[in-house]
Amino acid sequence: MGLKYRRLLIKVSGEALLGEKNFGIDPEILSYISQEITEIKGLGAEVAIVVGGGNFFRGINSSELGIDRIWGDYMGMLSTLINGIALQNFLEKNGTITRLISALEIRAIAEPFIPKRALRHLEKGRVVIFSSGTGNPFFSTDTAAALRAIEMKADVLLKATKVDAIYSADPRIEENPEKFRNLTYFQMLEKGLKIMDSTAVTLCMENNMPIVVFNIREKGNLRKIVLGEEIGTIVKQEV
Repeated sequence: MGLKYRRLLIKVSGEALLGEKNFGIDPEILSYISQEITEIKGLGAEVAIVVGGGNFFRGINSSELGIDRIWGDYMGMLSTLINGIALQNFLEKNGTITRLISALEIRAIAEPFIPKRALRHLEKGRVVIFSSGTGNPFFSTDTAAALRAIEMKADVLLKATKVDAIYSADPRIEENPEKFRNLTYFQMLEKGLKIMDSTAVTLCMENNMPIVVFNIREKGNLRKIVLGEEIGTIVKQEV
């Protein structure tokens, strides 16, 4: 069976790794996500991942601690590295060869980000895990995911979330919000939908990088998307 998306970048938020916890990593969720990724690797997909760090620390909230935003953002980047190490460990327990790459140089733990080297890892069948965001403050890990997807020449950017699609409002809070199956980048920006920040969406729009927003917790969704089934919300140039 042919793959609709041969090379993909998956954005896994820190919140997705929480499971039912309020802080840190749920090992059951991490094991489950690792198995889902290993399964699509077995289909022949080339997989890159950008991990968030919100389950440990969000730089945007650093002012509550009296920490300047710039340094709070660097703390957030280090949180993504913790998640990257954990994900790498679980993937390799499944027999999946990985490379952990950091936008901040921490050579004892991760390779520095060199685009051609990262591309070579993908071509050799390794799962590439990108951590530390873009390496710059004021940029979200969603923006890092859009940037890395473009740099790695991915076929699609997959935004793994806890909800099954993009809605007009948070379905966990609002009753009966509108559910979108297809959106253009412009519609997403115009409606002010907060599933991804505007910088990330604009980057994808300018480089014609399709986005699929889906529920990572529903078993088999990742496989279905790779094989071409329409799951979640698809964001592209034209509907």
